[in-house]
Amino acid sequence: MKQLTLVRHAKSSWKHPELSDFDRPLNKRGKNDLPDMAERLVQHNIIPDRLITSGANRALKTATAIQTRLGLPDDNFLIQAEMYESCSETLLYLLQNSPDHIRHIMLVGHNPGLEMLGFYLSQQTIEKFPTAAVMNLHLSIKNWQELAEGCGTIALFDYPKKHQPFPG
Repeated sequence: MKQLTLVRHAKSSWKHPELSDFDRPLNKRGKNDLPDMAERLVQHNIIPDRLITSGANRALKTATAIQTRLGLPDDNFLIQAEMYESCSETLLYLLQNSPDHIRHIMLVGHNPGLEMLGFYLSQQTIEKFPTAAVMNLHLSIKNWQELAEGCGTIALFDYPKKHQPFPG
């Protein structure tokens, strides 16, 4: 059995319109959400053998914070340019071409690609895949080439607003 964890980047800033979308940084909320999100990964023992991230600034900052908290070595941290603005098919192809000795892969990237990939693999509809969301899937496959529609089960779906106190 393999595992896949999908992580949408933390909340980004639109404060600097002169920046390209690729270069947008995290905003204050995004920076504040990251430590708690990384801590919940530890609490749920979601520690990948390989972390693959988009090179976009907001995804890279999210992935680096996760790498630091989980203590992942640099040789298990990959930046994949094709993950930026990628569709679920591109992400699926990336995963299907992963080495089989890797048991658990974490992708840090963007919507709608991540959400669509999660649905394709699990056939479970989620209402929304918000920023800093984590979806951990247990996959009923022995090698990555076997990834196919409905082969996964969502073991965890978590995001920051699930943990915010109710007002009042």
